Amino acid sequence: MNYRELGKTGLNVSEISLGTWQVGGRWGDEFNNDNADKILNAAIDSGINFIDTADVYANGDSEKAVGRLLNSRKEKIYVATKCGRQLNPHISEAYTPKVLRGFVEDSLKRMKIGRIDLIQLHCPPTQVYYRPEIFELFDRLKEEGKIANLGVSVEKVEEALKAIEYDNVTTVQIIFNIFRQRPAKLFFREAESKNIGIIARVPLASGLLTGKFTAETTFGPDDHRTFNREGAAFDKGETFSGIDYQTGLDAVEELKALFPGKDISHIALKWILMFKEVSCIIPGASRPEQILSNLKAADLPSLTVNEMKNIEDIYLNKIKNLVHNLW
Repeated sequence: MNYRELGKTGLNVSEISLGTWQVGGRWGDEFNNDNADKILNAAIDSGINFIDTADVYANGDSEKAVGRLLNSRKEKIYVATKCGRQLNPHISEAYTPKVLRGFVEDSLKRMKIGRIDLIQLHCPPTQVYYRPEIFELFDRLKEEGKIANLGVSVEKVEEALKAIEYDNVTTVQIIFNIFRQRPAKLFFREAESKNIGIIARVPLASGLLTGKFTAETTFGPDDHRTFNREGAAFDKGETFSGIDYQTGLDAVEELKALFPGKDISHIALKWILMFKEVSCIIPGASRPEQILSNLKAADLPSLTVNEMKNIEDIYLNKIKNLVHNLW
């Protein structure tokens, strides 16, 4: 396992880490505690030391599973969680220091820990980034010893740029993958200049970049890849990175032609690791075997200049016009 510095947090984290949106099983399934425990322990056994979760994942069950892990292992494990998405309606006016403080304290209780290594605002409405009192709250929580660092998870590059104007923001979690390349063009340089840790989420574009889907692939009714393709439940960009399914399949076929016989998911993860500004990637897993597969990407040789150019050409010709100016 290779480790990278998570910006000015001072934490050295596994470059391929773990996101826990689906740690309790497949999307839409009832949360399976045994499955979650197996996945989380497999992650630590393989050298992963950074786990990303959120209070809304499985209505808190994901945080509870992470808490069981923390309290049963001796290794140093860094935990990032998120707050804010519980609010309904999810509007800026609902964000108050009192409410957010309650969310943080609830997360501490669920995980049975005294301090959160990294608390992140969970894709808040854009207006929240223009409310200094929200960001000031986390200075007080840090003084009280309840959090160590503040980060944000964003939908848009412009939100990321605004967030890092606040001195206490240490990390940004952003969608970055072969189908969503705009962050590298507009955000990475500014983030690096301020020593901001970059956490790449949705690295496989909701599974499109595994290369395993076809036009005949179906998803369950409770799977966001069924109900959120047009943004019915949350930001459209969270599902297949915002591109339509068939376009994604066509682009993946071109990737397969560039890398015959290779696992496209490994190529997709290695592509992200080619950007030195990225601190870590947080692919999800619904089975322990998926963790071991993801980690193989770190062992691949660096992609060549020509391979990087060919991947960029697919983005420019197939994808850019559909997503580049939206997120």
